[in-house]
Amino acid sequence: MKKNKHISIRIDEDVLQKFHYVSKYEDRSASGQIMYLINNCIREFEEKHGKIELPSENTEK
Repeated sequence: MKKNKHISIRIDEDVLQKFHYVSKYEDRSASGQIMYLINNCIREFEEKHGKIELPSENTEK
């Protein structure tokens, strides 16, 4: 079973407050908004550069 990973960032207080405003406006949690933005970033990258191939779980270790 895949586990979700945790990341941490440092962010300016004003940017954080504006981010929460946008998240609430778009009816998403902060975590949901971050995932939405990350997925859009990946989708746009792959549209421009092709699919990102990930190593299989067996070869990661």
